[in-house]
Amino acid sequence: MALELPFVMVAGVVVGGGIGYMLDRWLHSSPLLALILGGVGFAAGITEIIRRLTREEKSGSGDGKG
Repeated sequence: MALELPFVMVAGVVVGGGIGYMLDRWLHSSPLLALILGGVGFAAGITEIIRRLTREEKSGSGDGKG
């Protein structure tokens, strides 16, 4: 589980920033939407990491297997 957490974080930023970049190109609003949606992706990544860690803590195993 510890190895997948950084990928969750990076994926949120990349997906959000990528969608923002594509919208910026379409709407000609340069870096505005890429920055905003990249920040939203960052927040979503942090939220997902916290959700996964609390679920793991509630399971009680703590070894990443359960």
